[in-house]
Amino acid sequence: MNSLEKQKKRFIICSLLIPMALLTGFVVFPAIDLIRMSFTNWDGYSASYSWIGIDNYIGMLHNKDLWLSLRNNAVYFAGHLIFIPIELAFAVLLTSKLRAAKFYKTMVFMPYIINGVAISYAFSYFFSPINGAFDGILTLFHLESLIHNWLSDTKIVNFVLTSVSLWRFSGYHVILFMAALQSLPQDVQEAAAVDGANAWQLFRHIQIPAIMLMVDFVLFDNIRGALQVFDIPYVMTSGGPGYASSTFTLYTIDTAFKYSNFGLASTMAVAIMLMIVVIYVIQNKVIHGIIGKGGNK
Repeated sequence: MNSLEKQKKRFIICSLLIPMALLTGFVVFPAIDLIRMSFTNWDGYSASYSWIGIDNYIGMLHNKDLWLSLRNNAVYFAGHLIFIPIELAFAVLLTSKLRAAKFYKTMVFMPYIINGVAISYAFSYFFSPINGAFDGILTLFHLESLIHNWLSDTKIVNFVLTSVSLWRFSGYHVILFMAALQSLPQDVQEAAAVDGANAWQLFRHIQIPAIMLMVDFVLFDNIRGALQVFDIPYVMTSGGPGYASSTFTLYTIDTAFKYSNFGLASTMAVAIMLMIVVIYVIQNKVIHGIIGKGGNK
């Protein structure tokens, strides 16, 4: 037994060596270097740089354009957060005995596997003010009064881009929820149904608590995705008009490569990592608190 346990330990250690080495080399060290760089004024190509302390952090906090970009990220976050219960409802529906369920699953997941740049280009033409399909649909139904400059109106552009993001990523969340729901023991659900539980009680007291790990992952993925959204606004509007549709990541990339300020861009990258962690912790406590109170009723 001792020999077998030693072999198991050796196997576990050997199996972890390569993943830990890759994690250390490609995640830990770059993150440490990123933090170090955030205290410098490095321009990205010079051999030397100066230490400037927390000046980058102070400058970032006083940057109005950056705060505008962060507000734009909040639109993506709120839109996807509101949609999560709808995605969960779709997952429950598709896991039930629904006719042509496989076809619906394929159609729901299809947008996610399409290249993001291709989707962005397609929707750029869809919302184009010149022969755009969306304006054509509104005209067909005599709704010309609703036609706007969808990608250049500062009041609605972020909502338009968020709708594209929802169309692309909601199917991914639905599939994740379906995978979690299908892993639940059927006998538990059947026993609850026999005891008189209706569909809502089954969903609220059996299914939701059992898939909370997946709910947590989707909530985290929502925060990460909302704060790191890049391809859709970059392709469809380039962050315009002005900074009206710019996002935190888009502004960070412009700061590094357009304005050659890698020090400030590194500060923004550190800030976005901290925001993801802080928002997730707060959101997780709030969601679990609501679910816990609901479960006690």
